[in-house]
Amino acid sequence: MRHLKLAVLLSGGGRTLQNLFDQIDAVKLDAEVVVVGSSRRDAYGLERARLRGVPAFVVPSRRHRDTASFSQVVFKNLGAYDYDLLVLAGFMCLLQIPEEQLGRVMNIHPALIPAFCGEGQYGHLVHEAAIEYGVKVSGCTVHFADNVYDHGPIILQKTVPVLDDDTPDSLAERVFAKECEAYPEAIRLFGEGRLRIEGRRVRILAPPDETKP
Repeated sequence: MRHLKLAVLLSGGGRTLQNLFDQIDAVKLDAEVVVVGSSRRDAYGLERARLRGVPAFVVPSRRHRDTASFSQVVFKNLGAYDYDLLVLAGFMCLLQIPEEQLGRVMNIHPALIPAFCGEGQYGHLVHEAAIEYGVKVSGCTVHFADNVYDHGPIILQKTVPVLDDDTPDSLAERVFAKECEAYPEAIRLFGEGRLRIEGRRVRILAPPDETKP
């Protein structure tokens, strides 16, 4: 696996960012976070970045009239940094991703796409919807992002049971525990060059045979 330089975009507390820091510190992920961007000035994820000495920027989404102008400023800021993969970590805004960036932007969603996803389905709203619908299994999905909410090719999914006495809070914690496994795993696969996008499918390639000359 090559050493990956990660750019991270977030809008809130930054628990996913912290998980990446923890995975890096535990030498489970050969990567570094080179920049953090936020759509909100009060996002605690910015403080997590500051505590690590990671540079950060803010592009307030409410100051932009449309997705195109917002995205243009976000990617202009990102352009000042050298990164291999853009990681969306609780980023609550739709991005218009430049063509050359497609296949280099990942997102995670707290449900099994295509269930309980799309515009307006985020955070606890997802878990409320899953419980209300009566599903017996939920989970998380890591996918390559495109220009539609929760739509890009799926990399991997992890599942959890939905219990009879679950609340949105209890289900959210169980799903987040799986997110903490799934996102680093997907990033590692990217770093190992083992993800191949074939239309709507992502093929996970076998690890290289290091015994061969």
